[in-house]
Amino acid sequence: MQVDTQATNPAQYVEQQIAQAPADLKECWEKLGKSYERKLWHNITILLDDFTSNPSSAPYLISLFDKLTTPYTTTTSFVHPIEDKLNPLKLVKFTMQVGRQYQDPASILNFYQTVHSRLADPNPPADSEPSTGMSKARPPPPAAEAYALSLSALAYAQLLNHMLDESKKSLDQCEEILAGLDDVEPAVNAGLYGVSADYYKVKADYVAYYKASLLYLACINLDGQSKEDLVSRAHDLSIAALLGETTYNFGELLQHPLLNALDDSPYKWIKDLLFVFNAGDIGQYEVLSQRLHEESILANDQDFLRQKICLMALMEAVFKRPRSQRNMSFQTIASETKLPMHEVEHLVMKALSLNLIKGSIDQVNSIADIHWVQPRVLDNSQTQALLDRLDQWAAHVGVVGDEVASYKQPFAVSV
Repeated sequence: MQVDTQATNPAQYVEQQIAQAPADLKECWEKLGKSYERKLWHNITILLDDFTSNPSSAPYLISLFDKLTTPYTTTTSFVHPIEDKLNPLKLVKFTMQVGRQYQDPASILNFYQTVHSRLADPNPPADSEPSTGMSKARPPPPAAEAYALSLSALAYAQLLNHMLDESKKSLDQCEEILAGLDDVEPAVNAGLYGVSADYYKVKADYVAYYKASLLYLACINLDGQSKEDLVSRAHDLSIAALLGETTYNFGELLQHPLLNALDDSPYKWIKDLLFVFNAGDIGQYEVLSQRLHEESILANDQDFLRQKICLMALMEAVFKRPRSQRNMSFQTIASETKLPMHEVEHLVMKALSLNLIKGSIDQVNSIADIHWVQPRVLDNSQTQALLDRLDQWAAHVGVVGDEVASYKQPFAVSV
């Protein structure tokens, strides 16, 4: 698209766009022009929201929002001269869409830095204004949210440019600002958690990525995501759950509708693998482990995965036993986990250190006395097993009640 570089104000810019706009955008340009003439800033915000939501508007977004400077002249955009009149949070959301139109990471970073530099810092320095001697006032909440959201956009651009330390600083500052706000719009939290997840993915921090991604999913509507994005996110989350060193409870992920995106994808077996781990089913793991070579990151960590499934099998073995039968011999544990006897003690110690179980070890008699197992989401078979145990407990309580009721001799009561 060619833009006349002689435009000197927003009104002239809009007139030029009306003259050359396609039919599906001409009406929107005309409404923007009329609203600008009447200084209807709220209407302009609504119109810009509609405009940026239109896929046909993509080629116009940069010139609409960004003031372009060439060696010979400066092109006035529509938004830049009036941005202080618009809702700051809406403005930042618009600029995030504009940033996606730049082709190279350096340009994206430069654009976000320029936008961010014009926003009011919600945590200004403690020094006083030299002219008044008064402390700088904090901007209202929408401006604080806008500043935080801009920081997350800046962190994303820094990540694209391999500036990991700078990206982490921006994310930490964003988190600090949001922690001081009473009410935060979900889209702003989504900006923080989404970029945080991207950062931890680059750092290969599976546990942190898993937590950040689940928080991100809690802030967005899956209906607005493309199929490719859903499959990619579900795949990455599943890998992080399997390889997270301290992640032994997949409940929130197993219940999340995001996992359904893998049903008709090449990664269906990874979803099945998650449920196998949750059930501690070593037999099924042996079957699915034949496909680990399809995912190199899993194939490279087979030793860890084997240890993890054994730990999950131990948790399942403890869970399915009533409290009176949790004094388990090493031989029983070896049978449940398919481990040789000499590795059982190390496995139990590992489970204790990870707080997956609580209890003690009798090394002399090779017995583990376990009195607690970490709670987790149950599948249908596990739920049925728990229901059967509750029925047994209720029946036992009934028998005891009948015995007490049949006792005819009056109790001696001393006062």
